[in-house]
Amino acid sequence: MGRTPASNYRGGQASLSCVSLNPTTTTYGHSHSSSYASQSSAGFSTAPTSVASTPGADMRFFNSKSRIRIVDDEITKHRIISPTSVPVPAELRYGSMGATLTSAPQLQANFQDYFSIPVAKPKVPLRRVNFDFWGEMPNEIKVQIFQYLLPKEIIRCSSVSKTWHKMCFDGQLWIKLDTSGFYTDITSESLVKIMTGAGPFVRDLNLRGCVQMRERWQMDSQKITDVCRNLEYFSIEDCRIDRSTVHCFLLRNPRLVHINLSRLSTLNNSAMKIIAQGCPQLEHLNVSWCQNIDTKGLQKIVESCPKLKELWAGEIKGFDNHEFLLELFNRNTLERLFISHCVDLNDESLAILIHGKEPEIDVLTGRTMVPPRNFRHLSFDRCSALTDQSLKILAHNVPRLVGLQIDQCAKLTDDALTGILESTPYLTHLNMEELDKVTNSTLQNIAKAPCAKSLEHLSISYCENLGDTGMLPVIRNCRKLKSIMMDNTRISDLVLTEAAAQARHRNRKRTVGNASGKPEIGLKMVVYDCQNVNWTGVREVLSRNAEFYRLPHDSTAPTYPCEIISLKCFYGYQPTVEEHTKRVLRGDLARASMLERKWAEYMVATEEAGAQGVGQRRRRRRARDAAMVHADEEEGGARGGRRRARSGGCIVM
Repeated sequence: MGRTPASNYRGGQASLSCVSLNPTTTTYGHSHSSSYASQSSAGFSTAPTSVASTPGADMRFFNSKSRIRIVDDEITKHRIISPTSVPVPAELRYGSMGATLTSAPQLQANFQDYFSIPVAKPKVPLRRVNFDFWGEMPNEIKVQIFQYLLPKEIIRCSSVSKTWHKMCFDGQLWIKLDTSGFYTDITSESLVKIMTGAGPFVRDLNLRGCVQMRERWQMDSQKITDVCRNLEYFSIEDCRIDRSTVHCFLLRNPRLVHINLSRLSTLNNSAMKIIAQGCPQLEHLNVSWCQNIDTKGLQKIVESCPKLKELWAGEIKGFDNHEFLLELFNRNTLERLFISHCVDLNDESLAILIHGKEPEIDVLTGRTMVPPRNFRHLSFDRCSALTDQSLKILAHNVPRLVGLQIDQCAKLTDDALTGILESTPYLTHLNMEELDKVTNSTLQNIAKAPCAKSLEHLSISYCENLGDTGMLPVIRNCRKLKSIMMDNTRISDLVLTEAAAQARHRNRKRTVGNASGKPEIGLKMVVYDCQNVNWTGVREVLSRNAEFYRLPHDSTAPTYPCEIISLKCFYGYQPTVEEHTKRVLRGDLARASMLERKWAEYMVATEEAGAQGVGQRRRRRRARDAAMVHADEEEGGARGGRRRARSGGCIVM
């Protein structure tokens, strides 16, 4: 046990390996190898597989610098020998130190392939240094982004930097230059800069109301007209612009389609001559309230512009010129003709416009045998010389008529509209305000006419002879009505009740309800200054607007109205009506119903307070309490379940 290490062992120190691959066993059940055992084990270590039975350092016969050698063989006689390690297969053993695998060439190739694979290095993401997102963006995308801004916002962005300033005045952003929404906020210098910078790109130029350009026209008119040569829509209504500048615009833009020169007192027939010579593509012309223009100038345009479809000629003189009217009849291209406040237009002039001179008459029907006119909109408001005979001429000659305005034609009676209502099935807009000689029979004829199915807008304001007898059939039969102007008439609460009932019927008739609870305005009614309209009719409309109901089929889920009535009534009721409508439109029907109920209690208490007799003081006190509750609810409801504190005033007073 105390043997010193052999002199031929390399390393100078003894070692004790952990794993033994030698199939031979010892008396202790472990294979403890000597120098000779190492040579007989083909170079593999023969250390035991477990260190639990290895003698520890605290044993008295253990020497850490010596090899272990068993001297006494008697121990093995009394113990059962059991192998504690598994020998290495023969094909995996080395023949000698440093020898290669000869019995498993495939395994050797796998080892070599595994260790020959290069180690993959982790990829480091590349980062762009100082990447300018806006600067690297293509210019086309930048322009597309700026097109979502309003013109006023683009002008503000031009002060960010020089690059943005150049981009904000790019012509691609100003293809449509419409200043009608911000003409009071923009300066003349900015307008001139936009027009000169984006001149070739501008197609639609609307300078309506730009009075600040008066001095700039004299200074920069030549420069502006030189660059703006591709205009198609040109509007300078209410602009203080000199005549020569207008002539330059008209001469240098031969592709003009839409021209609006209304309210320019400086223009005369010379401008009409320039338009006739240089604008053959013209379709829309507005020269209303141009005092120095008459039908002689308009005749040149009608003769030279075959595509003219719309003509606005309010307060233009010379509509008794038969040559001009006969030219309009021969062309038959006009679809919209607006002649307002023309005192020269009479029955004879309108007859030439509709069926020309000396037309052929049908013997059986007594009607003129001429091609039907293409008019879709006709406006003769404030043409005081027209009579019933004028509108009878329109009957059966304008089958495509959609809109008719005959406001303030004082000579018209019920006979004027009888024939035209029967022959215009597509009529959607009818304005007949301030016709004192028209009675309820006209409204009854409208309810029976073919146009009742398509009528959407009806205006009978200041027709003092019209009342419930005529309006109730119109409300029942004209199901597509979207707006009714009935102020200063003799209608009563019955019309409002019928309108509310029809709106409810249309909501129930729909197969799909409104589950969102946010309806839309389906009908607009104007009933102010009607002496027979009381708060009860207004309450009926408010009650129907906030009504819950169920669909006609077996559905159990409640639904909300799809459309409601927007009401404009007596100014004392209007604040409550507007607040109620706001709540209904945002889907708060419960609070809308509460407001309507509190307002009704307040109105009832107010009426009771005005009655004479016993209990007058009590009724007045109830009216004051109801007024306070209604005011709280109209202002948004009581806060935290409590009413707003109000001063009761001095007790003595």
